[in-house]
Amino acid sequence: MIHIDMKLFDKELKKGSAGLLILSLIENRARHGYEICKLIEQKSGGSLRYHAASLYPLLYRLEKRGLIQGRWVERAGQRRRRYYRLTNEGRKILKEQRSSWKEFVKAINRITGAENA
Repeated sequence: MIHIDMKLFDKELKKGSAGLLILSLIENRARHGYEICKLIEQKSGGSLRYHAASLYPLLYRLEKRGLIQGRWVERAGQRRRRYYRLTNEGRKILKEQRSSWKEFVKAINRITGAENA
């Protein structure tokens, strides 16, 4: 019998999709890290939750790869925040990732019979 640790499985799924989620959420406008976390939770109906602290290392890696660009913004009465926007290279990668994700989901559905459920 095969035993799958569902918490580990869920964690790996979240980890593997976080980049795609971030790029998608900043596609049309710049957002800061905490806002990205809240939008993921809101748009997923609460099914997906990320702590802002766990997304920042990924944001830094995406910025280092040239997929996003960050800019510090200071507003009166608020903390300084770093807003991230998608670069042209990030748009290209987002398009590729969306296509790959759709194909992956189709393949999983064909195997698991989820489309017949």
